[in-house]
Amino acid sequence: MTGRSPDFPDYTAPATESWDNLAEWWDDQIGDGNPTQDLVVEPNTEKLLELKPGERVLDIACGAGRFARRMADAGAIVTAFDHAERFVNRARERSKGYEDRISYHVVNATDVDGMLALGAGEFDAAVCTMAIMDMAEITPLFSTLPKLLKPDGRFVFSITHPVFNTEDSRPTVERIAVGTDMVNRYAVSVASYLETRMEKGIGVPGQPDLQHYFHRPLGMLVNTASDCGLVLDRLEEPAFPRGLPADNPMAQSNFEYIPWVLLARFRVAGR
Repeated sequence: MTGRSPDFPDYTAPATESWDNLAEWWDDQIGDGNPTQDLVVEPNTEKLLELKPGERVLDIACGAGRFARRMADAGAIVTAFDHAERFVNRARERSKGYEDRISYHVVNATDVDGMLALGAGEFDAAVCTMAIMDMAEITPLFSTLPKLLKPDGRFVFSITHPVFNTEDSRPTVERIAVGTDMVNRYAVSVASYLETRMEKGIGVPGQPDLQHYFHRPLGMLVNTASDCGLVLDRLEEPAFPRGLPADNPMAQSNFEYIPWVLLARFRVAGR
């Protein structure tokens, strides 16, 4: 499927259903973390969020609440929501003892009234961790965030990198001569970056069902946010730390100069 809109409303219900079906299996597999979360996503998200103890944070598409708990441990007061009820149930189970710091809600990020009911104008920050590429529609969320954030609030999201980490991209490795040595050169082949589309794929090998991915070029993401009153403030493209052991020669950690994840921070325009 192709098009130039950032939204795919026909897929909102199927994408929600697929994540509700995957939620418990997904949490069983990576709910306690994986190298991408531990080394790339979460440290860089924290850096961009710049949270201070006591700040109120909106955690969008919170899944089983891993990052919500991490923010609460840092002193934040977290309001978290997800469209998958099974994810929210898992989050509540995993977050016993956090009731005074985290509240969980079943809300779809296309439900403007549902999001505003969580606290219009009450949040110092909002975060969406590795989920926007899974959302069929992003305009409702982006247009509502300026109404949810305080005047000096910020919004941080992380996504699979729209250039290097899509169902269309192909990682490659080849042996080349450098001086008198032969070394591996790691690269990524990209064919259809500008084609806005829905794709089905996997996030974790062995998962029982495919999930929906919605590919949007970076310019479309930034311009959609801008049209909704959000201004890009900071962009990060982190790679894995060098020297990590890897049994698989195609492991992402071997690609030292390829960022598999992109993070962005936005602020509300005119504030």
